[in-house]
Amino acid sequence: MKQYNTIIILGSTGSIGTQALEVIRDHPNRFKVSVLSALKNAELLIQQAIEFKPEMVVIGDESKYLEVKNALALYNIKVLAGEEALSEAAVYPKGNIVLTAIMGSVGLKPTIAAIKAGKDIALANKETLVVAGEYITALAKEYQVKILPVDSEHSAIFQCLVGEEQNEIEKIYLTASGGPFLGKDKNFLSSVKKEQALKHPNWVMGAKITIDSASLMNKGLEVIEAKWLFNLDVNQIDVIVHPQSIVHSLVQFTDGSMKAQMGVPDMKLPIQYALNHPDRLKNNFKRFNFLDYPTFTFQQADSKTFRNLELAFSSLKKGGNMPCILNAANEIVVEAFLQDKVGFLQMSDVIECCMDEISFIEKPELNDYLETDKHSRILAAELVTKSIF
Repeated sequence: MKQYNTIIILGSTGSIGTQALEVIRDHPNRFKVSVLSALKNAELLIQQAIEFKPEMVVIGDESKYLEVKNALALYNIKVLAGEEALSEAAVYPKGNIVLTAIMGSVGLKPTIAAIKAGKDIALANKETLVVAGEYITALAKEYQVKILPVDSEHSAIFQCLVGEEQNEIEKIYLTASGGPFLGKDKNFLSSVKKEQALKHPNWVMGAKITIDSASLMNKGLEVIEAKWLFNLDVNQIDVIVHPQSIVHSLVQFTDGSMKAQMGVPDMKLPIQYALNHPDRLKNNFKRFNFLDYPTFTFQQADSKTFRNLELAFSSLKKGGNMPCILNAANEIVVEAFLQDKVGFLQMSDVIECCMDEISFIEKPELNDYLETDKHSRILAAELVTKSIF
């Protein structure tokens, strides 16, 4: 019998975190939760802590510390608060895998702390590699830790590469559903509202990632993440639209043969694979039936209409701190769009302006990434407030 995998979950109340707990709930003899954390959702964090009995919980919002502390007073659970406490949670000794399920660049510092503590990383926070991919991958190599992808597309590539370590990759294809606005033109997109953008046809995700999917920024961020996860050049990465979301991604080798990983759209499968790697674990997830999908279709991604994808490729080609600028500006404009402060197409305009205006650093250090992130957010917020577009 394999020993427990002890799991530290950073972001346990979000979409990935709650689905990870579903996996853990179904396999009590294989997984044990040692730490849970949330940024703001104290009520759900309390419920999770009572059920899974971690040794530590962290609530990022310090104003909710007493609420969590008092609710868990009868349990032997240490309670911490504040974003800095996330890094303390990430290095908790009783945890051999850290699931980074926090949304946004706030996940960068805890991930760095976990790597330096020798923890394997189940990476669901794509912004970590987008912001500082070169730094993070070098650090993981230095401390000899694994970065296990949780995104369905990167998990697919990861699974396709098992047993292929000696074989050269010619190209990878990241598949995209196309989101709720597949086939729509700029005239239509100029007036769409958040309620429309939040209706993803295939996946159930948090608000930020759902908007990113609608704008194709999510796919752009995945392109950048793939470069660092699999040590690829930008010309080895392509995006193909596959509306059925059954082929999660493909690898093409130098002999022309291709491997694809397939399955129904369900994030619990890549989560489980990462948490239990390298072993596969029997489960009761829904199985794929070919008769339910008699036709698979594929088409080119429209990066002229959905400019975020083009901007992401551009940032990757330039390198340095440019992807960091892209990511920070995007986080600001997505929040603004969700608050009806900026239009759907204007998000790309703000991001591009930030990429043009923020100082480019070819060989950034960690502090350069942090400063770039800060200045990009300030500029993006100013552009949204001025409504110059």
